[in-house]
Order: sequence, then C-alpha cells, then structure tokens
Amino acid sequence: MSDPTPDPTPDPASGLWDPGAPGVLRLPSGRLVRGRGLGYPLPEGPVPDFGLYLLDHEPPTFTWTNRWVRWADFGLPADDADALVRFREALERSGEERVELACLGGRGRTGTALSCLAVLDGVPAEDAVAYVREHYSSHAVETPRQEGYVRHFAG
Repeated sequence: MSDPTPDPTPDPASGLWDPGAPGVLRLPSGRLVRGRGLGYPLPEGPVPDFGLYLLDHEPPTFTWTNRWVRWADFGLPADDADALVRFREALERSGEERVELACLGGRGRTGTALSCLAVLDGVPAEDAVAYVREHYSSHAVETPRQEGYVRHFAG
C-alpha cells in the first residue's frame, strides 16, 4: 500500500479554505475541498465558489456556481459518465476556487465523491476510501457498493 499522506508543501490554493475548518479535506496535491451535509447549517466563514451536490432531487438555489449529480441516498451516481465529468470539474476548480461537495448527511455520497476526487488526484483507488476516512470523516462511504464503486473508479 502506498503512502497517500498529503503533501505538506504549501500550494497556491491552500488559502482558499482554512485547512483546519470542519469538513475540509487536503488532497495529496495540496488542493483543499470541503465536504458537508446539506441537512446541517452552512458552516461559518467563506462560502463556496463552486458546489457539487450529490442528491436524488434538484438541489436548493445557491448564490454560487453549482452542479448536480443525480445520486440516490445510500446508492451510486445515476450516470457514471456525468459523475466523472463533474468530479473532474470539481478537482480542476479546486486549484483556484473554494469547492465543496455535499449530499444530505455529508457521509456516504459525499465520502464516495471525495474518494473519487482523491483517485483523480493520485491516490490509488484501493486506498482512496481509507484516505478519506482518515483525512475527512471516519464515517465516510457508507455502503459496500459505494466502497466497490471507488475501488473500481479509474477516472
């Protein structure tokens, strides 16, 4: 198993989110993304510049740019190709913008999507769930199907 520890070298994007703020995940490249649950109040501090929302229904209206991946609770994305495009967009934007990923609770779908971003950022697919559980939430990725999705995610 390779060491997926985040690179401590400062990245120009590191000032976008406070790395110590709740829900903020530092990817190996140094990029910061925030995961959260929409069922909870918006955290204090800066708002996202871009949000990727993982829901079985259209997300609420936000003042920031956002995209939606249709994704049932405890399930998988309804359209893998669309999810991949959205994950790549979120990762790319995280280099220059405050990016958040969110489902209702901030664990299963959000953890799965964050794991896919970790794969796109260089974490081996078989290590990505453990990486996100260590650096985001120990409860991330809730079902065996979600774990399998990440293990087979090639980006």
